[in-house]
Amino acid sequence: AAERRERARRDGAVATAVAAGARQLLGRLELSLGRAEAERTAAERARAERESELRSGRETGRELKAELDRLVDAGHRDEVLRAEKRLRIEQLEARALEEFGIEGAELLASYGPATPVPPSVPQEGEEPGEPVPYVRAEQEKRLRAAERAYQQLGKVNPLALEEFAALEERHQFLGEQLDDLRRSRRDLMDIVRDVDVRVEQLFTAAYHDTAAQFEGVFSRLFPGGEGRLVLTDPESMLTTGVEVEARPPGKKVKRLSLLSGGERSLTAVALLVAIFKARPSPFYVMDEVEAALDETNLRRLVSIMEELRESSQLIVITHQKLTMESADALYGVTMKGDGISQVISQRLREGAKPGRAAEEAPAGREGDGRVRPGLPRQQESAAAVGPTD
Repeated sequence: AAERRERARRDGAVATAVAAGARQLLGRLELSLGRAEAERTAAERARAERESELRSGRETGRELKAELDRLVDAGHRDEVLRAEKRLRIEQLEARALEEFGIEGAELLASYGPATPVPPSVPQEGEEPGEPVPYVRAEQEKRLRAAERAYQQLGKVNPLALEEFAALEERHQFLGEQLDDLRRSRRDLMDIVRDVDVRVEQLFTAAYHDTAAQFEGVFSRLFPGGEGRLVLTDPESMLTTGVEVEARPPGKKVKRLSLLSGGERSLTAVALLVAIFKARPSPFYVMDEVEAALDETNLRRLVSIMEELRESSQLIVITHQKLTMESADALYGVTMKGDGISQVISQRLREGAKPGRAAEEAPAGREGDGRVRPGLPRQQESAAAVGPTD
């Protein structure tokens, strides 16, 4: 027990010493941990700073590398562009030497940027300008305009001069023909105006003479009646029409459509005779103009025919006996018992010379060959009134 107590006391002393050493060691450990924590914090701060510097350095490196790549690419492009420009210059020098026989140095000396640029070729009526300093933008604009004009010209035609000469000759010929046509047109228009003036004068004179004669003839054919000729457009004698106004005695109508058939026929005969009197002719041919007239009106017409026969020869195709009695010679067609038609002539007055007229006017036939009924033994008769020679 004493030994156990001694061992226990020694163990207790040892334990106490160990506890004291442990407390001392713990203090030291706590102090070391504090210093280590501070050093770790400082190391972490330093590492963060180093990492930030590293990231900044890397970013700067990347930027420098990109700038290097850009500069390298620009250098390569410049090299390519310089090579292209050198090739372009060599081609231009070769083209200038081939087309114009001028070397590059001479071309640069004569037409380089330091040389004033000559002006464009002046248009007709413009004064030539003075040379101007070289300005690239203006000259490029001028070059584009010249290229457009050159493209509009198209391909060069080696036969253009011959074609131009032929076309110029053709144009000159057509121009002369056109001038000739214009002169001819002016001459024709002058002739037309002269003819219009002459026609207007003749028509005006003929109208007035015929109108005056118509009034006199109408009053003789229609005693107590009134007839006249009226112009539809007196202001234009070239385009005017002529209206016939007829008023027989005892009637108030003036239009021909309201007259009877005999009155219309006699009015037409009056107009015809008025024209004969206004403009006499060597002979007149009348085809049954008095067919619709009664005996009284026929006698009036025959009296007028007697006046006309004094200066003209009348060839009248008629069925009226009064008209035949006033004739100098009769020509007609007769039919014998055998049914054969025969042309005959009969002289009624001394001095008449029948024969030729029968050949000229074989009266008695219609246009279709039919024979019209007329006098006994004569199916058709023609009376020649007036001097037959």
